[in-house]
Order: sequence, then C-alpha cells, then structure tokens
Amino acid sequence: MIFICVRWKVKPEHADEWPELTRTYTEGTRAEPGNLFFEWARSVEDPNEYILIEGFEDDAAEAHVNAPHFKKGQEELPQYVQETPKIRNMQIPGDHWDELGEFEVK
Repeated sequence: MIFICVRWKVKPEHADEWPELTRTYTEGTRAEPGNLFFEWARSVEDPNEYILIEGFEDDAAEAHVNAPHFKKGQEELPQYVQETPKIRNMQIPGDHWDELGEFEVK
C-alpha cells in the first residue's frame, strides 16, 4: 500500500473549522476506488496542527491526484494554512493496520 502522513499547520483563525473546510476533499477521497483509509487527527500539543493519515492501493495514486476534489483542494485549501504541508510517503506491504503487540489488550 501507499502510506502517506501529512502535517498541516492551519492558520489559527481557521483551525476549529478545518474539518468542515476539508469535508469535500475528505469525502471525495474516501469514496475513491483504491482508498483504504483517510483520517484526520488534531494535535494535542498544537491546536493549529492537523495530521492526515492516508492509505491507498498501490495503483490508486494517479487517480487520486487527478480527481476533481483533489484539484479543488489544491486551489482552495492553501489560503487556510500557515505553510506548505510536510509529508512522508512510502510503500509498505499489506493493506491494513496491524495490532500493536507491545500493548496487547486481553
């Protein structure tokens, strides 16, 4: 799978409304064939930072970056962020989340 993690530093005046500002982008991406997960989390240390964790099947990347909701996000979302988002992108085996053995719940 293609595993992507993106750090978004949102302008303080837009941080609380970020989930709504990204709704079309989020829902469109989640509906794409080949999307495995697309999840936002807000930092507990910096309320202006959101972390986006994405997973796609190996052959789904091109369709994602060419999708209308992605193009719309490219046009609209930069006005709400403080800086260019930071990204880590890698291919890893599998298409699911593994259990964390060190914290196994019995």
